Amino acid sequence: MEANMRWVAVTAIAPVAWGSNYFVTREFLPSGHPLYGAAWRALPAGLFLLVLCRRWPRGVWWGRSAVLGLLNVGVFFFLVYIASQALPTSLASTVMAVSPLTMMFVAWLLLSERPRVPHLTGAGIGLVGVCVMLLTGAEEVGALGVSASVAAMLASSFGHILTKRWGVGVDVLASTAWQLTAGGLLLLPVAVVVEGPPPVLSVPALLAFAYVSLVATALAFTAWFAGLRHLPAGTVGLIGLLNPVTGVLLGIAIASETLTVQQLAGLAMVLGGIALGRPPRKGTATAGLGPTSRPEPAAPRDGRGAEP
Repeated sequence: MEANMRWVAVTAIAPVAWGSNYFVTREFLPSGHPLYGAAWRALPAGLFLLVLCRRWPRGVWWGRSAVLGLLNVGVFFFLVYIASQALPTSLASTVMAVSPLTMMFVAWLLLSERPRVPHLTGAGIGLVGVCVMLLTGAEEVGALGVSASVAAMLASSFGHILTKRWGVGVDVLASTAWQLTAGGLLLLPVAVVVEGPPPVLSVPALLAFAYVSLVATALAFTAWFAGLRHLPAGTVGLIGLLNPVTGVLLGIAIASETLTVQQLAGLAMVLGGIALGRPPRKGTATAGLGPTSRPEPAAPRDGRGAEP
């Protein structure tokens, strides 16, 4: 149980960083260049992690890196950039709060991880809590932003579960580096063709891209995929509800916003939903997932972080 809670803490780094990413993208990054924005977020992060791990894909992982890079990075980052620019942080976070339920059902289809009743209950309570906390009726809803958020949520949920399925025995740092690098390389030529010359960046924009790439991407995705390796998908999905919580707390800390009674009630519901999805007391990631769950095979002994 103690080891599982450590992985919960590691995984929580990701949604906290992603919650700040909406604010940084909306306030500091150039609008009208979502492809460049996504590429500049992904590629530096992937290259940085490649330098750290010093490992290249082998065998099937060349193709897998491209598929996961497209889903988790190329499509997802592009759509999130659009949503961040088109929607207030609160609304973008609210749409993404549906992802725990989506991840659970995709994990059921691809991994035979049957959703546990506490996970489903926690996801429902958390989603209601996010709506109570963020949907005050004062924000304008844009169809483009909502559509981008929904599509990003679906692409990432499918990509994250594929990462969990394919990542057995592969070093987390290496597989994250391959995905980010592949996604950035896929985005860059499309950005050149579609958006033309890259925008000129101010110093604040450069600093914002550094934060988004290194903290909200390299660190966050490594923590997230590590959590998927060691915890049930339902637990990881519920931890993702910390994303909108971070957005609210960031508004209070930076924009001097006041935490209302309605927001406090919603925050309590979100935290209660996350607590319901805590890891089981016995076993590891496969505990409590139903009789069709399969234990993960051991990692390769050579430690090279790739399949032959």
